[in-house]
Amino acid sequence: MKRIAVLTSGGDAPGMNACIRSVVLTALHFGYQVYGFRHGYNGLVDNEIELLTMQQVRHIIQKGGTLLKSARCSKFKTESGIKLAAKHLDAAEIDALIVIGGDGSLRGMMHLSKYWQGQLIGIPGTIDNDLSGSDNTIGFQTATETVIDAIDKLRDTADAFERIFMVEVMGRDAGFIALSSGIASGAEQIIYPEGLKDIHQELDCIIQHVESARKLHGRSSYIIVISENLWPGGAYDLSQVLTEQIGIECRPVILGHIQRGGCPNGFDRILATKLGVFAVEAIKNGHSLMMVGEISNELTLTAISDCVNNKKPVDKKLSDIQAKVFDSVEILSNCTKSTI
Repeated sequence: MKRIAVLTSGGDAPGMNACIRSVVLTALHFGYQVYGFRHGYNGLVDNEIELLTMQQVRHIIQKGGTLLKSARCSKFKTESGIKLAAKHLDAAEIDALIVIGGDGSLRGMMHLSKYWQGQLIGIPGTIDNDLSGSDNTIGFQTATETVIDAIDKLRDTADAFERIFMVEVMGRDAGFIALSSGIASGAEQIIYPEGLKDIHQELDCIIQHVESARKLHGRSSYIIVISENLWPGGAYDLSQVLTEQIGIECRPVILGHIQRGGCPNGFDRILATKLGVFAVEAIKNGHSLMMVGEISNELTLTAISDCVNNKKPVDKKLSDIQAKVFDSVEILSNCTKSTI
């Protein structure tokens, strides 16, 4: 009887529980035993292993977080830690390990493969959506909806007080959440890594856009969506800079970890279910060191090395729409030119 283990690693993402459920039910369907390691790679190092049953996972598809818990693991970055993890996998007679997580989690699988000969399959579970090999990662769509809902509420307050709000969203080093939520919420500006070379150099352009929009619309609401890690001190410090240079109060709103929580939406539940089934099927078919994904509605297998080493681009059409079509300042400029 084949023994499969599963763990969730790194930042949690809505839909991880749905994926665990899918993995367990599919494994049981094929007659496999399935085990869970708790607290991510820490569970491998500390041997926190438990048998997973149908009863445990039957009603978790709608729950956020992760049944198996998650954590960062500094021990797993050391050779001794990885060797200990491999020893525990062998002692438990695990044939294959499924890891649900993001970039760091998949890199951990590559390191583990140097010391453990079992099959390794990755499932993209991260709100950042920054892994090549899948159009969407588990949790991204739900996190984006959470941000959109927050910005919609902020817009009401911004309209009431005719105020500028700067909303900082997660994404690590990628702008998928910022661009998608900014487009969907009608933000006046979206600042994200792929859309600028150096935010310090473009600060004057950001300020000029705010001032032009205020001249165009008068005192009205103005929403800036910005990705994390773009400005030292984050949105709080940048909003102070804008307040001082524009002379109009800019309020920072840092959404933080609420983007990771909450019930997964229908999209993420379905994606997690499909990828969980496909991961177990990949093991059944003898694959290893591959990540399962979905591209253009087709389930795919991509080498983990390609997933972590090839930068995934944001949707250029979306960025062009924001910058060239929906920008109210640009629209006014074009209308003025057309009347001359």
